[in-house]
Amino acid sequence: MSGRKDREENRLDESMKFDYYYGMEAEQFSFYRVPRLLIKDKRFKCLSSDAKLLYGLMLDRMALSMKNGWLDEENRAYIIYAVETMSEDLGCSKPTCTKVIKELDSDNGIGLIEKKRRGLGKPDIIYVKNFASLPKKETEEESTNTDDSTEVKDFNFKKPKNLTSGNKEIEFQEAKDFDFKRERICRNIL
Repeated sequence: MSGRKDREENRLDESMKFDYYYGMEAEQFSFYRVPRLLIKDKRFKCLSSDAKLLYGLMLDRMALSMKNGWLDEENRAYIIYAVETMSEDLGCSKPTCTKVIKELDSDNGIGLIEKKRRGLGKPDIIYVKNFASLPKKETEEESTNTDDSTEVKDFNFKKPKNLTSGNKEIEFQEAKDFDFKRERICRNIL
C-alpha cells in the first residue's frame, strides 16, 4: 500500500510543475468561448458557472451543426448533445448535469435552450437560443454594471453586404421582444 501512496504523491508533485507561456505559444490551442455578456450582464447573474460553461459548449456545437446543415423545417439550427456527453464534458454526475441543463431550459430556467424530445432512447434535439437577442432599451438600462470595453450596445448583426475583410459597416436588425416572464424565473431560480 505504501508503494501506491508514493506513486500518487510523485504524480501530484509532477503535475504541479507547469511551465510559462512564451511569445505566441497560447495561440496554438483551440478554446471554448463563453460570451462575456453571460458573465457581466446582471440578467444572467442567476446562472451558475457550470450553466454558463455548458452554454459555451453548446454554442461550440452550434458551429458544427451549421456546417452540417442541421436545420429544422423552420430553418432553426439545432444540436444533439446527450446528457451523458454533457456530464462527461463538464466533469460532473448525470443528476448534477440535469440540474445545470434545467437552469438553461425554457421550461424550468432562463430560456437559453429549448429541448425537443425524440423518444426511443434517442437524445433530445436542443435549440440553442441567441443570448444577445435582447431589446436595445433593456440592454442600455441594464448595462450600468459593465465598463465601456465590455458593453454590448446593439444585437442581432446582419451579415455585411460586402463580404471582404475591409468592410467595416455593420447593419443592425431590430431586437425581438424581451420575455419578462423568463427574467422573473431567472431571479427565482437560485
